[in-house]
Amino acid sequence: MIARCLVAALLAAVAVPALAAGPLQLTTKMLVEKRVAAADGTTKTQAVSAANVTPGDRVVVVLDYRNSGAQPLGGVVLANPVPRNMVYRGAAAGSASPELSVDGSHFATLNSLSVKTPAGAMRPATLDDVTHVRWRLSSPLAAGSKGELAFQAVLR
Repeated sequence: MIARCLVAALLAAVAVPALAAGPLQLTTKMLVEKRVAAADGTTKTQAVSAANVTPGDRVVVVLDYRNSGAQPLGGVVLANPVPRNMVYRGAAAGSASPELSVDGSHFATLNSLSVKTPAGAMRPATLDDVTHVRWRLSSPLAAGSKGELAFQAVLR
């Protein structure tokens, strides 16, 4: 029961309904990495629907995007918060590395970020400090084209 409540809370924290106001359509989905048995007796890691998630599980947050308009879209920037009950761990396999933020407004590479300690000093940011991710599409998004970007996180 607790695991199902956590899944509902996670989905509510990152669920982005398809935008209806413009040609850029966005949806966010969450998958959990599970080890599954293959027919040959080996096991492999597979991302499956996040029906049950427990602390320590590795979750993949996927941002699907699509240009439903008739014209290319330039300068597209896609951002997503890291849910509060999750710890960012990196770009998902096959996904571009995002810019990172520890405050939701300033984005850079991790080694360029810093956070204030309780004593007021500054220290280098770590993956545990990341609160938001952002991708900038390097070329215009053609009409009708789509893609996905993803990051991995661990449930606290």
